[in-house]
Amino acid sequence: MKAGYKLFAFLTVFYAVVTVVYWQVGGEALGITAIGLSGGLAATIGFYLWTNDKRMGQQPSDNDEGEIADLAGELGFFSPHSWWPLPLALSACAMGLGLVVGWWLTSIALGSLIVSIIGFTTEYEKPGVSAH
Repeated sequence: MKAGYKLFAFLTVFYAVVTVVYWQVGGEALGITAIGLSGGLAATIGFYLWTNDKRMGQQPSDNDEGEIADLAGELGFFSPHSWWPLPLALSACAMGLGLVVGWWLTSIALGSLIVSIIGFTTEYEKPGVSAH
């Protein structure tokens, strides 16, 4: 997707120019830092898209004469019956709530979150369970 990395390259240059102009006008330090970091983030995303474009070559979305059917294909495997996202989300919510209520809840939720992440990522590595 050539348009993606070109867009982020433009945004990188734009944020760099805006950062310098804001600094010269007498902007505050926090604003200068925030705009500069926005440029760095745009550069990071643009570099990622550029390297992926170089690695993958011509994509169907880059072809002006391409059809919608050219993009068809396998999207990936999505588990239809997994219960692990529920305890994962509840543990993450409890951990966020623990930052408000007390550190004791954060530590309990962290343990629950670690168990949930391990269960979620190793769900199909158990004996007798097939991924497809």
